[in-house]
Amino acid sequence: MDTALECMPCFRRMAVREAEIACPDDPALREEIVARWEALLPRLDMDEPPPAIARRLAELVREISGCTDLYAEDKRAANAFVLNLLPSLKERVEARRPEGDPLGLALELAIIGNYIDRGVELDFDLEKELAEVADSVSPDVLANFREQVCDGASVLILGDNTGEIVLDTLLVRELTRLGCEVTYAVRSRPVLNDATMADAEAVGMTRLCAVVESGADTPGTVLSRCTEEFIERMRRSDVILSKGQGNFEALDGIWPGVFCAFKVKCPRIARKTGLKFGASALCMSVRERRDGGDGEEHA
Repeated sequence: MDTALECMPCFRRMAVREAEIACPDDPALREEIVARWEALLPRLDMDEPPPAIARRLAELVREISGCTDLYAEDKRAANAFVLNLLPSLKERVEARRPEGDPLGLALELAIIGNYIDRGVELDFDLEKELAEVADSVSPDVLANFREQVCDGASVLILGDNTGEIVLDTLLVRELTRLGCEVTYAVRSRPVLNDATMADAEAVGMTRLCAVVESGADTPGTVLSRCTEEFIERMRRSDVILSKGQGNFEALDGIWPGVFCAFKVKCPRIARKTGLKFGASALCMSVRERRDGGDGEEHA
């Protein structure tokens, strides 16, 4: 999906926040980052998805501050926090077996993890959200997903944030139990608080399934930033599960048949999905039509 004018205030807030993180003791550099970003905004290509625009800000902050991984400590803390919660969450998923729905619960928990997003600062209580998880996603889309993740299916999960990746291990375990061949994709360069290969290793994802880099340096799977090898992997996969709003924004209307699982974190996405702000979304994308309709199917 493209970038709208209503996205601009978010990008301005993001620039101020990242300038403060990158240059806490240098007001002049902070002002330079914000001023140069304000000057750059009118020249950006609004046909690009928001994650592609966010990459431009990350490059600017790196250029001026020299900081290559702005959220490094934040990412370590998020992974450690959720890892402490993981044993009890695994017990809850296991308790759904054999007559309940462990896959559905694992997916719901993994979607709640998408709250941990430094691109959109939200006030939420992760432990409370996890404790009160409910069967809130579209039952029809969930049934479709469950039907496709059958024994022998190749499943590609497009990962998103740190912390969230810990909860994704619950989902990977359930898919593996079903006999799926699971591959988990991470970013190839630090951007926002998105998970990289180092995070996948730190939380144990690499011990559960194959983990690959997409080539992307954007907080979303922007295809023009992915390697051809990774795009070919996407083509060969039986099922693609796209985690996070950034991946949804990058692939919506472009790559049909993708299951998108994320928290609705802005009014524009709420309108597009027909869901309330803060809702858990599970939807499938289809290619955008050129006849005036949006060609989208949402939960």
